[in-house]
Amino acid sequence: MAQLLVLSSAPGGGAALPALELLSHRVRQIPAEAAQLVNAPSADVIFVDARFDLVGAKSLSKILTTTGVEAPLVLIVTEGGLTAVSTDWGIDDVVLVGAGPAEIDARIRLAMGRRAADQVSTRIQTSGITIDESSYSAKVHGKPLDLTYKEFQLLHFFATHPSRVFTREQLLSEVWGYDYFGGTRTVDVHVRRLRAKLGDLEQLIGTVRNVGYRFNVYEDDAPAAASAPA
Repeated sequence: MAQLLVLSSAPGGGAALPALELLSHRVRQIPAEAAQLVNAPSADVIFVDARFDLVGAKSLSKILTTTGVEAPLVLIVTEGGLTAVSTDWGIDDVVLVGAGPAEIDARIRLAMGRRAADQVSTRIQTSGITIDESSYSAKVHGKPLDLTYKEFQLLHFFATHPSRVFTREQLLSEVWGYDYFGGTRTVDVHVRRLRAKLGDLEQLIGTVRNVGYRFNVYEDDAPAAASAPA
């Protein structure tokens, strides 16, 4: 059973999506006002009612997106209102007001599944390091690292290619790009800075003498790191 939150300013306070009441999910409906979001209950899926106010629904959807709401957003809209919907709304899916229980239930399951998959694919966890690809940030034992963009890219590349040895030339090509005209000394400088920021985990970036560098992982973490997206 999913926790569903419906944001609606329908006249008379009627149900924004009547078919929801026929499902086993827990449904809460509150006014579609930004002020109401402060104390809004947590939800697995948020429905935004756009039947009567497309402009207001678009504005509310953008507020939810920019404030980092993790639950997927599903827009309730009339068939005529579909022409106004575009990617800049920040929504995950749309459902017509006349949709039946089976369709709505399927959209809820799909929205939750896609969001869960996105959260897994954007995070890499290995050997005490957590890398969030979506926010270009990294943590060591839960403590944020202050990384430059290039340092983040280098750490990300190492973490997604565990135990493999790369020459300085290969790292320069993969992280800086083939059109970069700087020398391989740039790699050494960035590795040294990255190690310093990793603190007690600096040994994760190992030096292979006369060859290059390798990202070492704890033995228990090797399978998980190897399956991380490249």
